[in-house]
Amino acid sequence: MLIRMSQNRLVVVALLFLLGAGTSWAEPLSTQDRDEIGRLRAMRGFAAEDVNRLVEQVNKAGERGLPTEALANKVKEGLAKGVEPQRIDPVLKQMVGNFESAREVLQESVAKGMVDQDQGNRQRAMESLAEAFGRGATADEVRDLARSGQHQGQKMSPDTLGVGAKSLAVIKEAMIPSKDGAAVVAEGMRQGFRPAELADLAREIKRHGQDFREGRITTESIRDQISRGERSDRLFRDQDHSRSGGGDRGGDRMDRGRDSDRGGRDDRSGDHGGRSDGGGGGGHGGRDH
Repeated sequence: MLIRMSQNRLVVVALLFLLGAGTSWAEPLSTQDRDEIGRLRAMRGFAAEDVNRLVEQVNKAGERGLPTEALANKVKEGLAKGVEPQRIDPVLKQMVGNFESAREVLQESVAKGMVDQDQGNRQRAMESLAEAFGRGATADEVRDLARSGQHQGQKMSPDTLGVGAKSLAVIKEAMIPSKDGAAVVAEGMRQGFRPAELADLAREIKRHGQDFREGRITTESIRDQISRGERSDRLFRDQDHSRSGGGDRGGDRMDRGRDSDRGGRDDRSGDHGGRSDGGGGGGHGGRDH
């Protein structure tokens, strides 16, 4: 009898371990978030049933193992701005869809041996991936990035893939072709760029977007520099030096680009977990409402 009970316990523990390896634990909406949403609803005078539908969406996402903090933040952000719950609803659904895609791509990459799920924060990676999808990257582009970004067959961390995908999305925002941006990001991943360095690389490329579009800089030249061991903080020093010495309007343009790149915070996901103000993972920051 005792032996049979011990065996049953072992089976249960093994099943729980396997389930935990494939999915995240359910993350229900916290009491604090519920109270804050209720306060904002009352302050704005919205109907309880309309806001409750949003809360239910968040709870169902948590039951499926998706991160709920970013979703709750999006609800709170919209209510605080006085956005009607009916307008928040499709934004929330899009974020949930981005999280589903992020989990699928991450699981595929782990199963194919490209990502080591034990190396980093899986939830943070999902948030970065979801935000990348919200900013215009596609699942196929991220799958290709996971394949091409491997260094001599070594597995990458979930954070590296997440920030790499987000970096590609930022580069695409500069109207640089996806395949060219992906080649640069993948080279950085192969050369061992940390998540913060990948984020810096994308910001610098976006900041110099007009130079790329007008042919003064090419993605091939940047990729070659990275392949020779140059790090992200030194790739554009010649261009910046020539501009600062020449007194043209390029410096002002770059300063504006730095300030307007979503507050200068959104692309530093490698430094603080990939969350943006009020949006977290999978939305468009403050642009959705």
